[in-house]
Amino acid sequence: MPYTLKPDDGLGVDAESIEYLSEHVDTGDRWVLNFGPQHPATHTTLRLVLELDGERIARCTPHIGYLHSGFEKLGEHLDFNQYVTIVSRMDYLSPIHNDITWHLAVEKLFGIDITPRCKAVRTILNELARIQNHLLCVGAAGLDLGAFTAFLYLFNPREKIYDIIEYLSGQRFHPDYTRVGGMMQEIPDEEVFKRMVKDFIHRDLSQAIKDTLDLVERNRIFIDRTRGIGILTKAEAMAWSISGPMARASGVRRDLRKDSPYLCYADNWDGQGAEAVKFGVPVCEEGDCYARFLVRVEEMRQSVKIIDQLIDSIPKGPMDAFADSKMVKPAKSDVYGSIEGLIQHFELIMTNRGWTPPTAECYGANEGPNGEQGFYIVSDGGPRAWRVKTRPACFINYQVMQKLTEGHMLADVPAVLGSINVVAAELDR
Repeated sequence: MPYTLKPDDGLGVDAESIEYLSEHVDTGDRWVLNFGPQHPATHTTLRLVLELDGERIARCTPHIGYLHSGFEKLGEHLDFNQYVTIVSRMDYLSPIHNDITWHLAVEKLFGIDITPRCKAVRTILNELARIQNHLLCVGAAGLDLGAFTAFLYLFNPREKIYDIIEYLSGQRFHPDYTRVGGMMQEIPDEEVFKRMVKDFIHRDLSQAIKDTLDLVERNRIFIDRTRGIGILTKAEAMAWSISGPMARASGVRRDLRKDSPYLCYADNWDGQGAEAVKFGVPVCEEGDCYARFLVRVEEMRQSVKIIDQLIDSIPKGPMDAFADSKMVKPAKSDVYGSIEGLIQHFELIMTNRGWTPPTAECYGANEGPNGEQGFYIVSDGGPRAWRVKTRPACFINYQVMQKLTEGHMLADVPAVLGSINVVAAELDR
Protein backbone atom coordinates (compact mmCIF):
# COMPACT_ATOMS: atom_id res chain seq x y z
CA MET A 1 0.00 0.00 0.00
CA PRO A 2 1.55 3.36 -0.98
CA TYR A 3 2.18 6.04 1.59
CA THR A 4 -0.12 9.02 1.54
CA LEU A 5 0.53 12.51 2.84
CA LYS A 6 -2.29 14.83 3.84
CA PRO A 7 -0.54 18.11 4.55
CA ASP A 8 -3.72 20.04 5.29
CA ASP A 9 -5.07 17.88 8.09
CA GLY A 10 -1.85 16.17 9.15
CA LEU A 11 -3.45 12.73 9.29
CA GLY A 12 -1.73 9.70 7.81
CA VAL A 13 -3.54 6.72 6.37
CA ASP A 14 -3.70 3.20 7.66
CA ALA A 15 -0.83 1.26 6.10
CA GLU A 16 -0.06 -2.42 6.28
CA SER A 17 1.75 -3.13 9.49
CA ILE A 18 5.53 -3.24 9.37
CA GLU A 19 7.03 -5.78 11.74
CA TYR A 20 9.86 -4.60 13.89
CA LEU A 21 13.22 -6.12 13.33
CA SER A 22 14.35 -8.06 16.35
CA GLU A 23 16.28 -5.94 18.82
CA HIS A 24 18.51 -8.89 19.62
CA VAL A 25 20.60 -10.80 17.14
CA ASP A 26 22.17 -14.17 17.63
CA THR A 27 25.54 -13.85 19.26
CA GLY A 28 28.49 -15.35 17.49
CA ASP A 29 31.73 -14.27 15.93
CA ARG A 30 31.60 -10.48 15.72
CA TRP A 31 33.96 -7.95 14.29
CA VAL A 32 34.19 -4.19 14.60
CA LEU A 33 33.91 -1.85 11.62
CA ASN A 34 34.60 1.88 11.75
CA PHE A 35 32.10 3.69 9.53
CA GLY A 36 33.50 7.20 9.11
CA PRO A 37 34.60 9.84 9.97
CA GLN A 38 35.83 10.01 6.36
CA HIS A 39 33.42 7.63 4.69
CA PRO A 40 31.64 9.48 1.83
CA ALA A 41 28.22 8.19 2.93
CA THR A 42 28.53 9.83 6.34
CA HIS A 43 28.20 13.21 4.54
CA THR A 44 30.12 14.81 7.35
CA THR A 45 32.72 14.24 10.06
CA LEU A 46 31.13 11.69 12.34
CA ARG A 47 32.08 8.12 13.17
CA LEU A 48 30.01 5.01 13.79
CA VAL A 49 31.63 2.05 15.50
CA LEU A 50 29.64 -0.93 14.22
CA GLU A 51 29.78 -4.33 15.88
CA LEU A 52 28.75 -6.81 13.21
CA ASP A 53 27.37 -10.31 13.37
CA GLY A 54 27.92 -11.27 9.76
CA GLU A 55 26.44 -8.31 7.91
CA ARG A 56 23.86 -7.59 10.57
CA ILE A 57 24.48 -4.78 13.06
CA ALA A 58 24.56 -6.03 16.62
CA ARG A 59 25.63 -2.71 18.11
CA CYS A 60 26.13 0.82 16.83
CA THR A 61 28.08 3.37 18.86
CA PRO A 62 28.09 6.91 17.43
CA HIS A 63 31.10 9.14 18.07
CA ILE A 64 31.00 12.92 17.67
CA GLY A 65 33.33 15.82 18.32
CA TYR A 66 35.62 16.01 15.31
CA LEU A 67 35.21 19.70 14.48
CA HIS A 68 35.99 21.35 17.84
CA SER A 69 34.14 24.48 16.81
CA GLY A 70 33.46 25.98 20.23
CA PHE A 71 30.22 27.60 19.05
CA GLU A 72 28.81 28.24 22.52
CA LYS A 73 31.99 29.65 24.05
CA LEU A 74 32.43 32.08 21.17
CA GLY A 75 29.02 33.54 22.04
CA GLU A 76 30.53 34.91 25.25
CA HIS A 77 33.25 36.85 23.38
CA LEU A 78 31.37 38.33 20.42
CA ASP A 79 28.58 40.88 20.62
CA PHE A 80 25.02 40.18 19.55
CA ASN A 81 25.70 41.15 15.94
CA GLN A 82 29.18 39.71 15.55
CA TYR A 83 28.08 36.26 16.73
CA VAL A 84 25.91 35.82 13.65
CA THR A 85 29.08 34.98 11.71
CA ILE A 86 29.52 31.96 13.96
CA VAL A 87 25.97 30.60 14.08
CA SER A 88 25.70 30.61 10.28
CA ARG A 89 28.32 27.86 10.33
CA MET A 90 26.29 25.48 12.47
CA ASP A 91 23.76 24.03 10.03
CA TYR A 92 25.85 25.01 7.04
CA LEU A 93 23.40 23.44 4.59
CA SER A 94 21.10 26.42 5.14
CA PRO A 95 23.12 29.18 6.87
CA ILE A 96 20.56 31.99 6.62
CA HIS A 97 18.19 29.95 8.79
CA ASN A 98 20.74 30.01 11.62
CA ASP A 99 21.11 33.78 11.28
CA ILE A 100 17.35 34.25 11.59
CA THR A 101 17.10 31.95 14.60
CA TRP A 102 19.88 33.70 16.51
CA HIS A 103 18.51 37.18 16.05
CA LEU A 104 14.95 36.06 16.84
CA ALA A 105 16.30 34.93 20.21
CA VAL A 106 18.28 38.16 20.73
CA GLU A 107 15.28 40.31 19.83
CA LYS A 108 13.19 38.36 22.30
CA LEU A 109 15.77 39.20 24.96
CA PHE A 110 15.72 42.90 24.04
CA GLY A 111 11.93 42.99 23.64
CA ILE A 112 12.22 44.26 20.06
CA ASP A 113 9.36 43.97 17.60
CA ILE A 114 10.89 44.04 14.13
CA THR A 115 9.21 45.84 11.24
CA PRO A 116 6.62 44.14 8.99
CA ARG A 117 8.97 44.45 6.03
CA CYS A 118 11.72 42.65 7.92
CA LYS A 119 9.30 39.91 9.02
CA ALA A 120 8.23 39.24 5.44
CA VAL A 121 11.79 39.11 4.12
CA ARG A 122 12.96 36.87 6.96
CA THR A 123 10.01 34.50 6.43
CA ILE A 124 10.79 34.20 2.73
CA LEU A 125 14.45 33.52 3.47
CA ASN A 126 13.54 31.04 6.21
CA GLU A 127 11.52 29.01 3.72
CA LEU A 128 14.20 29.25 1.06
CA ALA A 129 16.61 27.85 3.66
CA ARG A 130 14.22 24.96 4.33
CA ILE A 131 14.10 24.16 0.62
CA GLN A 132 17.88 24.56 0.38
CA ASN A 133 18.40 22.01 3.14
CA HIS A 134 15.79 19.52 1.93
CA LEU A 135 17.10 19.56 -1.63
CA LEU A 136 20.44 18.23 -0.46
CA CYS A 137 18.93 15.73 1.98
CA VAL A 138 16.42 14.30 -0.51
CA GLY A 139 19.00 14.23 -3.29
CA ALA A 140 21.55 12.49 -1.08
CA ALA A 141 18.92 9.91 -0.10
CA GLY A 142 19.01 8.77 -3.71
CA LEU A 143 22.78 9.20 -4.07
CA ASP A 144 23.54 6.95 -1.08
CA LEU A 145 21.47 4.19 -2.65
CA GLY A 146 22.89 4.53 -6.15
CA ALA A 147 20.54 7.08 -7.76
CA PHE A 148 23.21 9.54 -8.83
CA THR A 149 21.03 11.26 -11.43
CA ALA A 150 18.40 12.15 -8.82
CA PHE A 151 21.09 13.84 -6.74
CA LEU A 152 22.13 16.03 -9.68
CA TYR A 153 18.52 16.95 -10.42
CA LEU A 154 18.14 18.40 -6.91
CA PHE A 155 21.64 19.70 -6.29
CA ASN A 156 21.65 22.05 -9.27
CA PRO A 157 18.61 24.12 -8.11
CA ARG A 158 20.37 24.80 -4.80
CA GLU A 159 22.75 27.05 -6.71
CA LYS A 160 19.80 29.32 -7.53
CA ILE A 161 19.20 29.84 -3.82
CA TYR A 162 22.85 30.74 -3.36
CA ASP A 163 22.43 33.26 -6.18
CA ILE A 164 19.50 34.84 -4.32
CA ILE A 165 21.40 34.96 -1.03
CA GLU A 166 24.45 36.43 -2.72
CA TYR A 167 22.34 39.11 -4.37
CA LEU A 168 20.93 40.18 -1.01
CA SER A 169 23.99 39.98 1.20
CA GLY A 170 27.04 39.94 -1.06
CA GLN A 171 28.11 36.59 0.37
CA ARG A 172 27.24 33.22 -1.12
CA PHE A 173 27.63 30.53 1.53
CA HIS A 174 27.62 32.34 4.88
CA PRO A 175 25.52 35.47 4.36
CA ASP A 176 25.45 36.74 7.98
CA TYR A 177 22.59 38.88 6.70
CA THR A 178 20.50 39.50 9.83
CA ARG A 179 21.15 42.10 12.51
CA VAL A 180 19.52 42.91 15.84
CA GLY A 181 16.24 44.53 14.88
CA GLY A 182 16.63 44.12 11.14
CA MET A 183 18.95 43.14 8.33
CA MET A 184 22.48 44.03 7.29
CA GLN A 185 21.20 46.12 4.39
CA GLU A 186 18.14 46.78 2.25
CA ILE A 187 17.23 44.65 -0.78
CA PRO A 188 19.34 46.09 -3.62
CA ASP A 189 16.46 45.96 -6.11
CA GLU A 190 13.16 44.52 -4.93
CA GLU A 191 11.88 43.71 -8.41
CA VAL A 192 15.02 41.77 -9.27
CA PHE A 193 14.76 39.90 -5.98
CA LYS A 194 11.13 38.99 -6.63
CA ARG A 195 11.88 37.78 -10.12
CA MET A 196 14.78 35.61 -8.93
CA VAL A 197 12.65 33.99 -6.23
CA LYS A 198 9.64 33.36 -8.48
CA ASP A 199 11.76 31.93 -11.27
CA PHE A 200 13.34 29.55 -8.80
CA ILE A 201 10.22 28.23 -7.08
CA HIS A 202 8.03 27.97 -10.16
CA ARG A 203 10.54 26.88 -12.78
CA ASP A 204 13.72 25.35 -11.37
CA LEU A 205 12.37 23.79 -8.17
CA SER A 206 9.08 22.40 -9.44
CA GLN A 207 10.75 20.73 -12.42
CA ALA A 208 13.53 19.28 -10.27
CA ILE A 209 11.08 17.74 -7.81
CA LYS A 210 8.99 16.27 -10.62
CA ASP A 211 12.02 14.77 -12.37
CA THR A 212 13.35 13.29 -9.13
CA LEU A 213 10.06 11.70 -8.10
CA ASP A 214 9.66 10.25 -11.58
CA LEU A 215 12.99 8.50 -11.03
CA VAL A 216 12.69 7.19 -7.48
CA GLU A 217 9.06 7.28 -6.33
CA ARG A 218 8.24 3.93 -7.93
CA ASN A 219 11.79 2.60 -8.24
CA ARG A 220 11.86 -0.92 -6.81
CA ILE A 221 15.40 -0.62 -5.48
CA PHE A 222 14.81 2.71 -3.77
CA ILE A 223 11.52 1.57 -2.23
CA ASP A 224 12.93 -1.71 -0.95
CA ARG A 225 15.94 0.06 0.55
CA THR A 226 13.88 2.67 2.43
CA ARG A 227 10.46 1.22 3.33
CA GLY A 228 10.47 -0.56 6.67
CA ILE A 229 14.05 0.60 7.36
CA GLY A 230 14.95 2.63 10.44
CA ILE A 231 11.48 2.71 11.95
CA LEU A 232 10.83 5.25 14.71
CA THR A 233 7.40 5.08 16.31
CA LYS A 234 5.42 8.09 17.46
CA ALA A 235 5.91 7.20 21.11
CA GLU A 236 9.64 6.79 20.60
CA ALA A 237 9.94 10.08 18.75
CA MET A 238 8.23 11.89 21.62
CA ALA A 239 10.30 10.09 24.25
CA TRP A 240 13.55 11.04 22.51
CA SER A 241 12.47 14.70 21.97
CA ILE A 242 12.80 14.33 18.22
CA SER A 243 11.57 17.27 16.16
CA GLY A 244 11.17 18.34 12.56
CA PRO A 245 10.62 16.01 9.60
CA MET A 246 11.85 13.03 11.61
CA ALA A 247 9.11 13.49 14.20
CA ARG A 248 6.41 14.32 11.66
CA ALA A 249 7.30 11.22 9.65
CA SER A 250 6.46 9.24 12.80
CA GLY A 251 3.07 10.89 13.31
CA VAL A 252 4.08 13.71 15.69
CA ARG A 253 2.20 16.76 14.43
CA ARG A 254 4.38 19.48 15.92
CA ASP A 255 5.66 22.53 14.11
CA LEU A 256 6.78 25.71 15.88
CA ARG A 257 5.43 27.78 13.01
CA LYS A 258 1.95 26.57 14.01
CA ASP A 259 2.34 25.88 17.74
CA SER A 260 4.36 28.97 18.70
CA PRO A 261 3.89 31.26 15.70
CA TYR A 262 6.32 34.09 14.94
CA LEU A 263 7.28 36.25 11.95
CA CYS A 264 4.61 35.93 9.23
CA TYR A 265 3.48 32.59 10.65
CA ALA A 266 1.54 34.56 13.28
CA ASP A 267 -1.67 36.52 12.85
CA ASN A 268 -1.42 40.31 12.76
CA TRP A 269 2.25 40.08 11.84
CA ASP A 270 2.09 43.49 10.14
CA GLY A 271 0.27 45.22 13.00
CA GLN A 272 -2.74 45.86 10.77
CA GLY A 273 -4.60 42.58 11.13
CA ALA A 274 -2.87 40.53 8.44
CA GLU A 275 -3.56 36.80 8.63
CA ALA A 276 -0.79 34.31 9.13
CA VAL A 277 0.52 32.61 6.00
CA LYS A 278 -1.39 29.43 5.20
CA PHE A 279 0.42 26.14 4.82
CA GLY A 280 0.02 22.50 5.75
CA VAL A 281 2.15 20.38 8.06
CA PRO A 282 2.94 17.08 6.28
CA VAL A 283 2.65 14.06 8.54
CA CYS A 284 3.19 10.35 7.95
CA GLU A 285 2.56 7.49 10.35
CA GLU A 286 5.07 4.86 9.20
CA GLY A 287 8.20 6.45 10.67
CA ASP A 288 10.71 4.83 8.31
CA CYS A 289 13.29 6.24 5.88
CA TYR A 290 10.75 6.45 3.07
CA ALA A 291 8.31 8.40 5.22
CA ARG A 292 11.03 10.90 6.11
CA PHE A 293 11.82 11.25 2.40
CA LEU A 294 8.17 11.98 1.55
CA VAL A 295 7.72 14.47 4.38
CA ARG A 296 10.70 16.51 3.22
CA VAL A 297 9.48 16.54 -0.37
CA GLU A 298 6.04 17.78 0.71
CA GLU A 299 7.57 20.37 3.04
CA MET A 300 9.32 21.92 0.05
CA ARG A 301 5.95 22.25 -1.69
CA GLN A 302 4.46 23.86 1.40
CA SER A 303 7.39 26.29 1.58
CA VAL A 304 6.62 27.32 -1.99
CA LYS A 305 3.05 28.11 -0.90
CA ILE A 306 4.34 30.32 1.91
CA ILE A 307 6.74 32.20 -0.37
CA ASP A 308 4.00 32.65 -2.99
CA GLN A 309 1.79 34.40 -0.40
CA LEU A 310 4.51 36.90 0.52
CA ILE A 311 6.74 37.57 -2.46
CA ASP A 312 4.38 40.02 -4.19
CA SER A 313 3.18 41.68 -0.99
CA ILE A 314 6.35 42.58 0.91
CA PRO A 315 5.37 45.64 2.97
CA LYS A 316 7.00 48.98 2.32
CA GLY A 317 8.73 50.96 5.01
CA PRO A 318 11.98 50.55 6.91
CA MET A 319 13.77 47.23 7.11
CA ASP A 320 15.35 48.07 10.45
CA ALA A 321 13.52 48.69 13.71
CA PHE A 322 16.23 51.25 14.63
CA ALA A 323 16.28 53.03 11.30
CA ASP A 324 16.32 56.49 12.91
CA SER A 325 18.34 55.76 16.03
CA LYS A 326 21.97 55.43 17.05
CA MET A 327 21.61 51.66 17.54
CA VAL A 328 22.64 50.72 14.00
CA LYS A 329 25.60 51.56 11.82
CA PRO A 330 25.05 54.56 9.55
CA ALA A 331 25.18 54.28 5.77
CA LYS A 332 28.66 54.11 4.26
CA SER A 333 28.09 57.45 2.55
CA ASP A 334 27.52 59.04 5.98
CA VAL A 335 30.60 57.32 7.46
CA TYR A 336 32.80 58.66 4.69
CA GLY A 337 31.03 61.97 4.21
CA SER A 338 30.19 63.34 7.67
CA ILE A 339 31.88 63.53 11.03
CA GLU A 340 28.65 62.55 12.79
CA GLY A 341 28.40 59.34 10.78
CA LEU A 342 32.05 58.51 11.40
CA ILE A 343 31.67 59.01 15.16
CA GLN A 344 28.51 56.89 15.28
CA HIS A 345 30.22 54.10 13.34
CA PHE A 346 33.27 54.25 15.65
CA GLU A 347 31.18 54.14 18.81
CA LEU A 348 29.18 51.14 17.69
CA ILE A 349 32.14 49.13 16.41
CA MET A 350 34.89 50.04 18.85
CA THR A 351 33.04 50.81 22.07
CA ASN A 352 29.74 48.91 21.66
CA ARG A 353 27.79 51.93 22.82
CA GLY A 354 24.06 51.85 22.37
CA TRP A 355 23.52 48.23 23.35
CA THR A 356 21.86 48.00 26.75
CA PRO A 357 20.15 44.60 27.01
CA PRO A 358 18.30 43.77 30.20
CA THR A 359 19.83 41.54 32.83
CA ALA A 360 17.71 38.54 31.99
CA GLU A 361 17.58 35.20 30.25
CA CYS A 362 15.47 33.92 27.41
CA TYR A 363 15.04 31.10 24.92
CA GLY A 364 14.16 31.69 21.29
CA ALA A 365 13.55 28.98 18.71
CA ASN A 366 12.81 28.58 15.03
CA GLU A 367 11.34 25.62 13.14
CA GLY A 368 14.29 24.66 11.01
CA PRO A 369 14.75 22.17 8.18
CA ASN A 370 15.81 19.44 10.62
CA GLY A 371 13.63 20.45 13.54
CA GLU A 372 13.66 22.90 16.41
CA GLN A 373 16.76 25.05 16.53
CA GLY A 374 17.00 27.40 19.48
CA PHE A 375 19.30 29.57 21.55
CA TYR A 376 19.20 30.07 25.30
CA ILE A 377 20.77 33.40 26.20
CA VAL A 378 21.79 34.69 29.61
CA SER A 379 22.55 38.41 29.72
CA ASP A 380 24.31 40.41 32.42
CA GLY A 381 23.43 43.73 30.81
CA GLY A 382 26.65 43.95 28.80
CA PRO A 383 27.15 44.25 25.04
CA ARG A 384 27.48 40.48 24.64
CA ALA A 385 25.84 37.41 26.13
CA TRP A 386 27.12 36.15 29.47
CA ARG A 387 26.19 32.61 28.40
CA VAL A 388 24.88 31.10 25.17
CA LYS A 389 23.47 27.60 24.97
CA THR A 390 22.40 26.11 21.65
CA ARG A 391 19.58 23.65 21.00
CA PRO A 392 20.64 22.19 17.62
CA ALA A 393 18.14 19.88 15.96
CA CYS A 394 20.76 17.47 14.64
CA PHE A 395 22.31 16.91 18.07
CA ILE A 396 18.95 15.81 19.47
CA ASN A 397 17.85 13.79 16.44
CA TYR A 398 21.15 11.95 16.07
CA GLN A 399 20.78 10.24 19.44
CA VAL A 400 18.39 7.67 17.90
CA MET A 401 20.97 6.47 15.37
CA GLN A 402 21.89 3.52 17.57
CA LYS A 403 18.27 2.50 18.02
CA LEU A 404 17.41 2.82 14.32
CA THR A 405 20.31 0.74 13.00
CA GLU A 406 20.71 -2.17 15.40
CA GLY A 407 19.27 -5.31 13.87
CA HIS A 408 19.53 -3.96 10.33
CA MET A 409 22.06 -4.85 7.65
CA LEU A 410 25.29 -2.95 7.12
CA ALA A 411 23.98 -1.70 3.76
CA ASP A 412 21.08 0.02 5.56
CA VAL A 413 23.35 2.41 7.48
CA PRO A 414 23.65 5.04 4.69
CA ALA A 415 19.87 5.07 4.21
CA VAL A 416 19.19 5.58 7.93
CA LEU A 417 21.94 8.14 8.44
CA GLY A 418 20.84 10.11 5.39
CA SER A 419 17.22 10.18 6.57
CA ILE A 420 18.32 11.84 9.83
CA ASN A 421 20.29 14.41 7.82
CA VAL A 422 23.00 14.95 10.41
CA VAL A 423 25.11 18.10 10.12
CA ALA A 424 28.28 17.60 12.13
CA ALA A 425 28.71 21.27 13.00
CA GLU A 426 25.55 20.98 15.12
CA LEU A 427 26.98 18.02 17.02
CA ASP A 428 29.98 19.79 18.50
CA ARG A 429 29.53 21.94 21.55
